[in-house]
Amino acid sequence: MKIETTPRDDHQVTLTVEVENERLESARRRAARRISERKTIPGFRPGKAPYEYVVRYVGEAAVTEEALDLLLDELYPQALDEAKIEAGAPGSLEKVEGLDENRPVFTFTVPLAPVVDLGDYRAVRLPYDWQPPGEDKVEEALQELRQMYAKTETVTRPIEKGDFVMAEIKGVKAGAAEDEPPVIEQQSMPVFIRPEPREDEWPFPGFAHQLIGLQTGESKTFSHKFPKDHPDEKLRGAKVNFDVTVKIVRGTILPDLNDEFARSAGPFENLEALRDAVRASLSSRLKAEYDDDYFEQVLEKIRAGATIKYPPQMLEREIEDVLADLQARLAQQNMDLETFFKVRETTREKFIEEEARPVAVKRLERALILDEVVRREKIEVSKERLDASFKQTLDEYAASGELQRLMRGKSKPSRQLVDALARQSFDRAVVEQTLARLKEIASGEAPEAPVEEKQAAETEKPVRKSGGAKKAAGEKKSPAGRTGGGSAGEAKKPAAARKKTPSS
Repeated sequence: MKIETTPRDDHQVTLTVEVENERLESARRRAARRISERKTIPGFRPGKAPYEYVVRYVGEAAVTEEALDLLLDELYPQALDEAKIEAGAPGSLEKVEGLDENRPVFTFTVPLAPVVDLGDYRAVRLPYDWQPPGEDKVEEALQELRQMYAKTETVTRPIEKGDFVMAEIKGVKAGAAEDEPPVIEQQSMPVFIRPEPREDEWPFPGFAHQLIGLQTGESKTFSHKFPKDHPDEKLRGAKVNFDVTVKIVRGTILPDLNDEFARSAGPFENLEALRDAVRASLSSRLKAEYDDDYFEQVLEKIRAGATIKYPPQMLEREIEDVLADLQARLAQQNMDLETFFKVRETTREKFIEEEARPVAVKRLERALILDEVVRREKIEVSKERLDASFKQTLDEYAASGELQRLMRGKSKPSRQLVDALARQSFDRAVVEQTLARLKEIASGEAPEAPVEEKQAAETEKPVRKSGGAKKAAGEKKSPAGRTGGGSAGEAKKPAAARKKTPSS
């Protein structure tokens, strides 16, 4: 067997394998035997028909095609091993030549395992200075809780902070033609006049405060310039003239902030217990938000100094995962992808190139970075952390109702469910441990680098994506190195490539 490899620019190699005539003939005879076991050859028991009779009955082309399948299953992993190629995904058979000369030459495209060079990632520095929320933030959260339990009544006075308003809203782009439809239009839009504007306020921060002072039946016109990076394509960089008419104003009657209110809001004995619970919940939420932003910055700093190589198949799989995640979220709103594209006034292809692909690149590269950090830092998960992770995963499944759905009609969880929960818990624990190490590194408090990490800085090593890294990148799914089924040591067999027979 003669093997040649040709590197490609997209982190793949072209693998050419030439097979001796004797091996092809042996494969043909095994193929004929296999065919005779499946097909009835007149006059012979299954598997006992001589080679010549099988060829005469089914045709030489059919025998050769079966032989090529047998050879392919044997040759591809053997060729990878002899050429010392570590595949990162199933290869593809591009063509088969030389059958007329009885010396077939197989040409494969082989995606390589990803390679990550982190550079001097241990030199990355970013102080971790999260602080628990002060009492002013706790008080704000309590006031928001009071708003949730507030009663409302229709009032005839001017709008004040804390009111609920029903308004008719129309927004037209400045300079738009008379027959151009509004970019924003709602006949009855509920608006809560919060004490302070929020960044996520719709249609823009500060909109509700524009209505303060108006009364029922009154209107107001004003303009707003939207940023160029606005999520809504129709509003990006646009100056919009708004015309708003107030239809209903309802004032709020807040409950007194006392022990009775605390007991009505939950299992709290008094106001102090409620305040402690609000403080803990607020602290947990704000810390999670801070951590998200902190690790986003740390990973970006590492990425800036890293070199990452991976085949296109891995990115395509990641794009599929991005679309699958979006489809799952849309399903909760009773919407499908095609409807989503229509609402966004885009196409599937345009959405993939402009939005899904950049997200997939970011997720994939961060996953690979985190996997390499796990390897370099020799991250190991303690039993205590793993137990805590399993409990957290189980609690989340139960709280979402997913556990009840999976257990429906069963007295105990299946082995598959237990294994899935265990894998997810392990992934979570690995992520937590890895991020904790990155925080130590970025804060300058990490222990000395493992010996292997120091050596790895001198040589790039292939890295496989693990479930843990994909979880850390905000993803799920897919064992290492897979792109749509089949192991990396397998070759996909396009029908057009397989049917290269002597007659063709």
